[in-house]
Amino acid sequence: MRIIVIGSGFGGLATAVRLQRRGHDVLLLEKRDKPGGRAYVYEQNGFKFDGGPTVITAPWLIEELFQDAGRRTEDYVQMVPVDPFYRIFFHDGSHFDYTGDSERMIEQIGRFNPDDVPGYQEFVRRSEKIFDVGFTRLADQPFLKPWDMIKIIPDMMKLESYRTVYGFVSQFVKDERTRQVLSFHPLLVGGNPFQTTSIYTLIHFLERKWGVHFAMGGTGAIVNGLVRLFEELGGELRLDTEVQQIVVEGGQAKGVLLADGTVEKADAVVCNGEVAFAYNKLLPPQVRPSWNDHKLARTRYSMSLVVIYFGTDRQYRGTDGPELKHHDIILGKRYKPLLTDIFTKKQLAKDFSLYLHVPTLTDPSLAPPGCDAFYVLSPVPHLGSGTDWAKAAKPYRDKIMQFLEERYLPGLSKHLVAEHMITPQHFHETLNSYLGSAFSVEPILTQSAYFRPHNQSEDIPNLYFVGAGTHPGAGLPGVLSSARIAEKLICGDYAPPNAPVAEHAQDSNVVSG
Repeated sequence: MRIIVIGSGFGGLATAVRLQRRGHDVLLLEKRDKPGGRAYVYEQNGFKFDGGPTVITAPWLIEELFQDAGRRTEDYVQMVPVDPFYRIFFHDGSHFDYTGDSERMIEQIGRFNPDDVPGYQEFVRRSEKIFDVGFTRLADQPFLKPWDMIKIIPDMMKLESYRTVYGFVSQFVKDERTRQVLSFHPLLVGGNPFQTTSIYTLIHFLERKWGVHFAMGGTGAIVNGLVRLFEELGGELRLDTEVQQIVVEGGQAKGVLLADGTVEKADAVVCNGEVAFAYNKLLPPQVRPSWNDHKLARTRYSMSLVVIYFGTDRQYRGTDGPELKHHDIILGKRYKPLLTDIFTKKQLAKDFSLYLHVPTLTDPSLAPPGCDAFYVLSPVPHLGSGTDWAKAAKPYRDKIMQFLEERYLPGLSKHLVAEHMITPQHFHETLNSYLGSAFSVEPILTQSAYFRPHNQSEDIPNLYFVGAGTHPGAGLPGVLSSARIAEKLICGDYAPPNAPVAEHAQDSNVVSG
C-alpha cells in the first residue's frame, strides 16, 4: 500500500520505519523544518537543546526498530544508562537519589522512615504485577471493541486500578517525601498523581527492569538515526509540509490535502499529529460522529508546560551549590495543592515544582567547551485556564530563573549566554495541540484503554492514530507501543476472520505479516 504518515514525532517515525520495512510505500510528512515533533532540537550559540523527551525508558523499543530492519543499533545511536535515574530535591533541603538499585533505595527510604522499608518492598512486588498486566500484556494490544475492555476488568479490579497512583502508594509508605518519590511519575506522561489510575505505578517497575537512559548527542540523535534508517529502507520524508485536511471519500481516507493545495493520495493514513487537534481541525464534522466537537470539548486534557532552555559560560558541578544530576526533580512545598491548581482549578500558581535537565553532565558535546546546557520545565495549566501568556511569560520566567539562581545555580544571571523559552501557546500554535496540552488526553481511568481515542478510527477504517493521545498513552514506551499497534493493524496481524481491510490492502504481499 501507499501510506501517508502525518507527523515525524517518535510515534510517526517508528510507524513509518515499521511499515516501510514491511514493504509498504511510506510518505512521512512534517510541518516543521526538522523532524522529531516534540523531540525537535533547538540550536543556539553552539548549544544543542532537546525539545524533549529526555527520559528514555524501555530502550529495547528503540533498538528493535533497527534490529528488525537487520541493522545494528550502535551504528545509528548510542544510548547510555543514567545513574541515579533522578535526584529529587525537597523544599526542606533534603534530597533522594531515585535509582534501580534496591539496596540504595531501601537505605534512603529507611533514612526517612525505617518503618516504610517493608511497605516499599511490598510496593515493588505489587508494581511488578501491575507491570506484567498493564505493560507486558496490554501495551501493544488495540482496544477497539467493548469486549476488549470487558475481558480485562477482572484483572484491573484485582490490581486496584480504581485507586489513584498517590492513593495506591500511600497504602505502603507513610513518610510524605517517600510518597512523593513513588508517585510523581504520572507527571512525566501528563497525569496528576492524585487522579491518574494506579496502573501507572507500572512505570516504577519498568524503570527498575530496563533503567533510564540518555542518547549521546541528545534525543535528537535518536530522531536522526530513525530518519536515516527510514530513508535507507526507501521511505520518503518531506519537511516544511503541513497537512491541512485528511481527505475522506465514501467513508475511507483517500489521502491528504496539503497547505499549498496539493493532494497526496494514499491507501491508508496514519496520524501522529495530536489526536484531538486532528479530529477537530483535519477532519470535517460529518465524517467523525464518534469524535464530534462536543465529545472533544468534554474530554479531559493533560496539563501544559513552560520550558526554558538555557546555556551558561561556566559549568556547575556542585562546588558552590547543591550537586545536580542528569535528571533533577525539584519539588515545592505544596504537592497536592499545587497539582489541584494546575489540573482542577486551572490557575497559574505563584509557586512551582520543576524538572531540571543537565545533559552536559553526561555528554559535554551538547555545549561549547567549559559550558553547560540545561532545560527547566514547569507544569502549568493548559489554555483552558485563560492565562494570557503574552503577559505572563516573562514574569513567570524571571521567577523560575531567580529561584534557580538563589537555590541551585549561583550567579546564573551573569553566566547566561543562550536562552529559548516555550509556553502553552507554543504547544497550541506550533505543535498543533488541542488547548495547548503537552501530553494530549489526560491519563485517568475513564480515559484509558478502550475509553481513550482508538488507534484505528471508529468511523474511517483506514485511518490510524499513534502518539501520546491514543492508546496506550504518553511517554516514549507508550508512544512507541502505539506504533507497534498501528503496524499490526495495518498489516492485518490483528484482523479477525472476514474483517474489512483497507482498500488495496489485499494486493500487498505483507498483509498477513
